[in-house]
Amino acid sequence: MKPNLGLAISNGEPQFLEKSRHEYNNEDKKKANLDDVAKDILYKKLDKNMFSNIKTCATAKEIWEKLTQICQGNDETKENKLTVAQQKYESIKMKDGETMTEFDERFNAVVIELTSLGKEYSNRELALKVMRALPREWDMKTMAMRESKDLNKLELHDLFANVRAYEFELETRAEAGPSTSQPTKALAATTTKQCSPSTSKTADQLSDDVMSLFVKKFGKYLRRSEGLE
Repeated sequence: MKPNLGLAISNGEPQFLEKSRHEYNNEDKKKANLDDVAKDILYKKLDKNMFSNIKTCATAKEIWEKLTQICQGNDETKENKLTVAQQKYESIKMKDGETMTEFDERFNAVVIELTSLGKEYSNRELALKVMRALPREWDMKTMAMRESKDLNKLELHDLFANVRAYEFELETRAEAGPSTSQPTKALAATTTKQCSPSTSKTADQLSDDVMSLFVKKFGKYLRRSEGLE
């Protein structure tokens, strides 16, 4: 382990300088104590394998930097992870049978992963992405939200709270069952009754009636003409 370090300012930047304990002033003691607390917190969160990688680090800052390097890798590794995460973001869709809560968790996991890799999206970009990822039966709801909400100010958690409330309303209506009144069917039955063969004449029947009337009148006309002659 490295000897105890005291903090000093050189050229405007903090630097750790080797000091023995008896050389510490009050500020050194305070900073050393805070560093010990931070290291203790980190130690408690690490397993044996991970601890072996950071046991030579003297300060909490060194431990954190080492852990970051181990977990995120070098620049090339980070770039590959970012590419994979972006592909997941671009292709994400709500699955059949998936609840809005489940989709919320899955979408947020991708967003958090991207944020940890340095890629962030605006509220508007996230809102539009969620709306496009929903099935087509959500189109009316998402169109209404686009018109009524300021997407630049709409936080992701507020967006999902809104669509979850709408999902709950749809489920409640479905559980209540279909409406007992069926005006469309009643109207269809009435129309059928009015137009049934027993109560109305077809076009052919009407045509025959007109022709019969014409023949009768024409016969009378002929008889009248013969009488005049």
